[in-house]
Amino acid sequence: MDQQTLEMEAAVYRRLRDHLRARTDVQNIDLMILAGFCRNCLADWYRDAAAERGQEMDKLKAREIVYGMPFEEWKAKYQKDASPEQQAAFAKSQAEHG
Repeated sequence: MDQQTLEMEAAVYRRLRDHLRARTDVQNIDLMILAGFCRNCLADWYRDAAAERGQEMDKLKAREIVYGMPFEEWKAKYQKDASPEQQAAFAKSQAEHG
């Protein structure tokens, strides 16, 4: 991969990360239902990419990078309990795509 492509892909990731940081109204379960991934998935992928490059990173540090704050702080400020409808939609999406 050439340097320009790498830089563009990194810019796209940062834009997605920043968009999700700003859209605190969008819950992770909604992302999972609609897209099959959420902020936690991005953090896991970030941590996997670090490991592939020989860098150790724990789950909470990766989540802080994605969320822009410690995960527990984000949860306390923005996370809501999933409704029964959301839980059912999530279960259905997992069954269909799992």
